[in-house]
Amino acid sequence: MIRISGGLARGITLKVTKSKLLRPATEANRERLFSSISESLSEALVLDLFAGSGSYGLEALSRGAKFVHFVENNGRIFSDLKRNFEKVRKSARLIEKAASFSNRDVIEFLRKRENTYDIIFLDPPYKEFPKIGNSVFDFLITHNFVHQDTILVHEAPMEEVSSFENWELLKVLGKEKAGTPNYRFYTPEFSAFGQ
Repeated sequence: MIRISGGLARGITLKVTKSKLLRPATEANRERLFSSISESLSEALVLDLFAGSGSYGLEALSRGAKFVHFVENNGRIFSDLKRNFEKVRKSARLIEKAASFSNRDVIEFLRKRENTYDIIFLDPPYKEFPKIGNSVFDFLITHNFVHQDTILVHEAPMEEVSSFENWELLKVLGKEKAGTPNYRFYTPEFSAFGQ
């Protein structure tokens, strides 16, 4: 179990499905992350890719985001994610329409949908990401998921490549130690919008 670390649903526990696919961020790491984006959260439209237990998107809702769309492919994990949303929704007194859910592959989702988000959380399985990383970053721009001020937060191991075409790396939050996850903050480059 992990807990929401701040906002209206602070202290609410989230169920984490036992799976090798999940490695939920610690409460301390989420607190550090959300402290660094707190000014961007109010009324934000958020996309949580590879959502897992939903800890990033649910934390965002607890702290003032207007809406989160969760994308998670694993059916068992997806069921727990929806239950976690209900707990947070009731605690924070959110409307049911504060979130929507897609139980599908992230690449499939990105190929078909065209909504724009203010904040995107990207927490893929580390082993899978090198195969699909460029496609994820490309689809986010080519299918209009972003605007010029979108912030993308990518959790990745320190040693993973951090350069993606049409994306500017703004900062890295975390320890510089091999095998340790850190947060990379990106924004689309101005040239990505063809202006």
